[in-house]
Amino acid sequence: MTAPTLAEAGIVQFGTSRFLLGHVAAFVHASREAGHTHDGILVVQTSPREAGKQKARDLDTHRQYPLAIRGRRDGRDIDTRETVTSIAGCWIADEQWDALERHIVEHARFVVSNTGDSGYRVDDDSALAAVPTSFPGKLAKLLHARYRAGREGLTVLPCELVSRNGEQLLALVRELAQRDYADANFDAWLTTRCLWANTLVDRIVSAALEPVGAVAEPYALWAIEDQPGLELPCRHPDVQRVSSLVPYEMRKLHILNLAHTYLVHRWQREPRSHIRFVREAMDDPAWAAELRQVLDDEVLPTLAEHLERPSLEAYRDATLERFANPYLDHALQDIAQHHATKCQRRLQPVVESARRRGIATPRLDDAISSAQSTTHSR
Repeated sequence: MTAPTLAEAGIVQFGTSRFLLGHVAAFVHASREAGHTHDGILVVQTSPREAGKQKARDLDTHRQYPLAIRGRRDGRDIDTRETVTSIAGCWIADEQWDALERHIVEHARFVVSNTGDSGYRVDDDSALAAVPTSFPGKLAKLLHARYRAGREGLTVLPCELVSRNGEQLLALVRELAQRDYADANFDAWLTTRCLWANTLVDRIVSAALEPVGAVAEPYALWAIEDQPGLELPCRHPDVQRVSSLVPYEMRKLHILNLAHTYLVHRWQREPRSHIRFVREAMDDPAWAAELRQVLDDEVLPTLAEHLERPSLEAYRDATLERFANPYLDHALQDIAQHHATKCQRRLQPVVESARRRGIATPRLDDAISSAQSTTHSR
């Protein structure tokens, strides 16, 4: 399928990250290829960094780009490459604001975002600025333009790794709108005519391809919490409409993220170990067996109080398969950043829940204790 025109770009994507190129844009591409979706994507670059602006110019020039899918899924090795054709263009907000505002008013149906760790920071931004500095500020100003034009609301699908991201983004946009526009009708339009979805994304997009493109693992998930009137921007097996994100958040945090953190604990116990990457840990029988034992003896029995055991076992198997990806150099040293904080968030709730149920967690206890000791000794 040929690339969409700008008039067909009903999806406006804030963020040029390789993650979005290998996740949302890839799903929309597949949906278009299957004839399920007609919308294309207009990508918007929002940061002031010159490197980011150059990346946006490259994407606007090429639009079609390669996506390599490399790894294992369902016991099968995958090493494929496809050309993603869902991008209609890429604009720089600071340079093409007026055109972006017109596009939001005339053509947009969905807003998708992945704006990084500081994406929801507002500070002293104002939606009344010529070009607001923050993402919530930009969104408030753009939505106000659409509201003034008498158009229907949009569906907003944030992909930032923030719990209840749709609700949090709405709260920020409303706060700016109430302060800067003081228009009760606009506030009502934001809350009743726009639809703000909570979502969870899960895919490792491990590398960029130059000048434009990405390398991603086969596993992918875009879970979108259902609500009345929700329409999805594409149809794909890995895009799932779910009744609640809670099970997905619990599995990701306390199985996948916990397992990463436990491997760091194991790595720190052996400072002279030859193991540097997650895949190397999974290739070592002793490391792999210990991780599997932690999950089977301490984590899954505890989480089974809240989630069905078959779903936990399936996610465990998928996690271990992803960790063994022979194409992914996921460094334990990188995962070790903020290790003590990660132990508190990923391991401690499991330990506390296990204690209430009388389940022993000796390995998780040791990992938490070691992290605390290292922190206190600094």
